[in-house]
Amino acid sequence: MKLSPLTQAFVLHFGEMGSRWGINRTVGQIYALLYLSSEPLCADDIVESLGVSRSNVSMGLRELQAWNLVLLKHLPGDRRDFFTTPDDVWQILRTLAEERKKREVDPTLSVLREILMQNPADEAERHAQARMAEMHGLIEQLTTWYDDVKTLETDRLAMLLGLGARVTKLLEVKDKIVSIGRPRRPGAPAS
Repeated sequence: MKLSPLTQAFVLHFGEMGSRWGINRTVGQIYALLYLSSEPLCADDIVESLGVSRSNVSMGLRELQAWNLVLLKHLPGDRRDFFTTPDDVWQILRTLAEERKKREVDPTLSVLREILMQNPADEAERHAQARMAEMHGLIEQLTTWYDDVKTLETDRLAMLLGLGARVTKLLEVKDKIVSIGRPRRPGAPAS
């Protein structure tokens, strides 16, 4: 399988970006190739397309399976395993976010909780714990927000992302509406 210049450019870029995201370059290239492919690919197809070793492809596919980012397919009459990615880019985003949360955020919260339960030995540790408590609170808040957002239907999520900074205008309107319903304090200026 010879890659078109367009596909090759994307695959190479994704490999370079993969190393910045903490994954092996080949894993990034395999994912990009599978994402762009209109048909599921077997390991031999990937080896031929990318020009990498079979063992590298096998390890890369295992890693992508561990991240739940590729799907295993079987084709009638063929004993080989074929791989593809989910069709829905939003599902890919949700899976990636969930996997990163499990691997990075949840362990950090666990460590912070354990440390915050300990009694500080001196003022320096009290200060450090106070800073960790701030970080813990922020991460907990982001986790709660994430848990709420991940349940949104794709259309709602796309709409929310499309709002961008305009969401602050909606919050300002909400604040005005809520303040209209509140009784004014004596001597307070009118809105």
